[in-house]
Amino acid sequence: MRTIAFAAVVIAAALPLPLDAASTGFDPRVVTFGETREQIKSTPITERPNRPLHVYGNTVRRRHHRGPSLAPATGVQR
Repeated sequence: MRTIAFAAVVIAAALPLPLDAASTGFDPRVVTFGETREQIKSTPITERPNRPLHVYGNTVRRRHHRGPSLAPATGVQR
């Protein structure tokens, strides 16, 4: 049974899957240099691609694209 499971995992890992990262707005580069870095820095934060380890920017983009928060207003109502 372990052999069959192992073979299934190896075969699944070896199969090429068509991945289109551009459609999801994901950029796999953690660190960029030169022209690419300047292009990213000149783009508004809400329109930049999601990148690994960029927690703040990714969070801002997710909150922006999900729309207004359903949380109550912070003001005191009387």
